[in-house]
Amino acid sequence: MKRLRYLVRINKDPDSDWGASVPDLPGCVATGKTIDSTLRRIQVAIQLHLRGMRAEGLHPPRPRQRTVVPGRTSGQVDFYATVEVAA
Repeated sequence: MKRLRYLVRINKDPDSDWGASVPDLPGCVATGKTIDSTLRRIQVAIQLHLRGMRAEGLHPPRPRQRTVVPGRTSGQVDFYATVEVAA
């Protein structure tokens, strides 16, 4: 089975849990108490998102190659990672 690698934005405000979103899959998000749990949850969310798109007859977008520059504001953590999923 083919595997795809999606870019994931990870962020945390001082008064919140960790959050993850996928720029190539709008609406695909997850949260968690730790970075590791958030990454595991976003991996599952990506798989469910892709499965749902296929079930609706939509062609899931291929991950785009891009250069990112994390933003930084006072007290906020914001960085990028990649998550690999079965396609």
